Amino acid sequence: MTREYPPEVYGGAGVHVTELVAQLRHLCEVDVHCMGAPRPGVFVHQPDPALKGANAALSTLSADLNMVNGASNATVVHSHTWYTGLAGHLAALLYGIPHVLTAHSLEPMRPWKAEQLGGGYRVSSWVEKTAVEAADAVIAVSSGMRDDVLHTYPALDPNRVHVVKNGIDTDVWYPAKPEAGDSVLEELDVDLTRPIVAFVGRITRQKGVAHLIAATHHFAPEIQLVLCAGAPDTPEIAAEVTSAVQELARVRSGVFWVREMLPIGKIREILSAATVFVCPSVYEPLGIVNLEAMACATAVVASDVGGIPEVVADRQTGLLVHYDASDPALFERSLAEAVNSLVADPERAGQYGQAGRQRCIQEFSWAHIAEQTLEIYRKVSS
Repeated sequence: MTREYPPEVYGGAGVHVTELVAQLRHLCEVDVHCMGAPRPGVFVHQPDPALKGANAALSTLSADLNMVNGASNATVVHSHTWYTGLAGHLAALLYGIPHVLTAHSLEPMRPWKAEQLGGGYRVSSWVEKTAVEAADAVIAVSSGMRDDVLHTYPALDPNRVHVVKNGIDTDVWYPAKPEAGDSVLEELDVDLTRPIVAFVGRITRQKGVAHLIAATHHFAPEIQLVLCAGAPDTPEIAAEVTSAVQELARVRSGVFWVREMLPIGKIREILSAATVFVCPSVYEPLGIVNLEAMACATAVVASDVGGIPEVVADRQTGLLVHYDASDPALFERSLAEAVNSLVADPERAGQYGQAGRQRCIQEFSWAHIAEQTLEIYRKVSS
């Protein structure tokens, strides 16, 4: 059960579900129940039309009820994110089957969601708490995330919380050179003779886009920024980022903002061309995008929050920068210093990039993740 499924994938949870399902189908029968536009091969559930214009949390819950009704043949139900947590919980109660819940993030650790959902944030938080505490098994996508789950929900039995990390398909994400005549960097007029710093992510408080833009003011003058950032949570944060990018472009050259969702091939080209990929998240349970950059053999500069240190090996595949919410200016300067140090030492950046790709190949296989997930299904069904 998932909100996101191709072609409607907006973030890491959607990538996780897509890859996990593909691998699980080699091991067991899988029905996908999702939301959004009708498409073949999956069960799609829509909100109640009577709730058109209602708070987004309410319309989501109405889609959850339809999802529960459509899942009567399941023997195990696996929900992803709060968007389908209630569907998983109710299916378990209604049909007497185990509920496995993957926690990709935690609502109490994302208070800025109140900007997006209003009072619906209290509803989403209640849904998550109810579903997590009742689930037969909770999967955390990193050890740091497991700690967060147990701290946030102390009533939860630690024996029910398992770590199964996100993965990466290194046959899809690999170093790729720009193709003449079909190059996104050429379309953007990026100068390939100058260093490139890349970011890929949604415009949300969680992803720290504003911190990156502020840090870029302190980048060495030759550095270009390719900012692939769209899908803002609210009009207010969209306006903030627009203003900040305009001011940045006014005082330095080489600022390129891509607002639309790009296909994988074009993201792969950008990541491969970058000297450094930056992940300035203020909250990140794992961060699949770091794996994508590493698989493209690109060095990563990232905040040290959540599960990121379990992906980015400090001074091996990139550099970790300490994030302190009470001193954002220090964080931004430290990001810039880390980026500048790698740009100034391209040999070291290249070594970090190659080590990162090797780490992805050896430790983050989706096939292994599917096997670990299936074992949890077996455990809760026995």
